[in-house]
Amino acid sequence: MPKDMFQLLVCPPTESTRRWYTVPVSAFLHIAFLAVVVVVPLVATDTLPAPKTMLAFITPSQAPSVPPPAPRPRAAAVRELPAASDRFAAPVEAPTGIAPEPAIDLKFDSPIVGDVVGIPGGFGNGDGTLVEAPPAPTPPTPPQPIRPGGKVVAPTRTKHVLPVYPRVAQLAKVEGDVLIEAIIGPDGRVREARLLRSISLLDEAAVDAVRAWEYSPTLLNGQPVPVIVTVTVRFRLN
Repeated sequence: MPKDMFQLLVCPPTESTRRWYTVPVSAFLHIAFLAVVVVVPLVATDTLPAPKTMLAFITPSQAPSVPPPAPRPRAAAVRELPAASDRFAAPVEAPTGIAPEPAIDLKFDSPIVGDVVGIPGGFGNGDGTLVEAPPAPTPPTPPQPIRPGGKVVAPTRTKHVLPVYPRVAQLAKVEGDVLIEAIIGPDGRVREARLLRSISLLDEAAVDAVRAWEYSPTLLNGQPVPVIVTVTVRFRLN
């Protein structure tokens, strides 16, 4: 045995006898070993063996029997419908072609008599020509109201309604006469009423009272006509 080897076995090296490159070389060797063990299997390009399926371990005698598919149901026979007897019914089969419609004869065998359809108020004179209908009669103009006098007798009041004295006018001690011109219709009812002489606190009460009055119909040549009359509504505190 050499002397140096014996000295190493008997007397291990101390910190003073170790070389400076011992630790780096040891670390490098460990890293190289780990790289060989870990990295080399990862970069292997060999194809992995395919796993065997379950069917490979089943013999034909052990394979489950699959029932045959059920037969498809037969299509029901289409019953042919009898030909429609109604000429307005929809055809069962599509026609092979469309025949042109017959032409319409617009000639009239007989002259037009009476009202013509489609022409408002049109008439026929018997020879096929059109004659316009005569214009509608103009409605009579309603008679204008007249004033009593002469043959026109003033109407008689048949219904009298007292005016309601306004409370404000009573407290203000307002009294007087309100003059109103009223138009009485052929039926004797008051149609219109307008003020001829006004008292502001009494006007509304006076007009409301006159509108509720009724008169006997006024006749002219035996026919009722509207008339104009002037009435006075009195307000007194007593």
